[in-house]
Amino acid sequence: MLKPYFQKKLLEAGCDEAGRGCLAGPVFAAAVILPKDYKNNILNDSKQLSESKRKLLRTEIENEALSFAVGIVDNNEIDKINILNASFLAMHRAIEQLNIQPELLIIDGNRFKPYQKIPHECIIKGDGKFLSIAAASILAKTYRDDFMERAHEKYPHYDWKTNKGYPTKKHRNGIKEYGTTPLHRLSFRLLPEQLEINF
Repeated sequence: MLKPYFQKKLLEAGCDEAGRGCLAGPVFAAAVILPKDYKNNILNDSKQLSESKRKLLRTEIENEALSFAVGIVDNNEIDKINILNASFLAMHRAIEQLNIQPELLIIDGNRFKPYQKIPHECIIKGDGKFLSIAAASILAKTYRDDFMERAHEKYPHYDWKTNKGYPTKKHRNGIKEYGTTPLHRLSFRLLPEQLEINF
């Protein structure tokens, strides 16, 4: 059972990102402020849930949250500032869009770049511990999946509708055969040695 809050007296936003380990597409992050008395027995880390459950929960979260927002950092920005900084920036972009100012940020993971003067707590595996971080993980994941499924229509050779840009064999074989797209992160190691072409 996930906890409803980290600090009872503070208005807190849970933050999480999706797509850090992908070879293509943006990194997405979400920030979610839930009511203190919010309860949901299904809500969990997005990786633990089926796609259909994530979609149902996204609608519920968007209806029940006091405030929510999604931030995006594209692959070109990722290549310039690196994926860790891009993840923090995506979270910052989500937080700045909230229509309520949180008094505390609870962040999934062990590192974060402070946002303005709002205090924060980093919680390892927080998306499996706190409802608001789990909610943020659902929004970040579903919004990113939607983006990659649309991108698949334009670039069908990489199987993004299935792998969402993660480094599967089909994705790497697509890069080997067709090269990269404008959505690929060129600072990432797109092909392991055994797939590299020797001239």
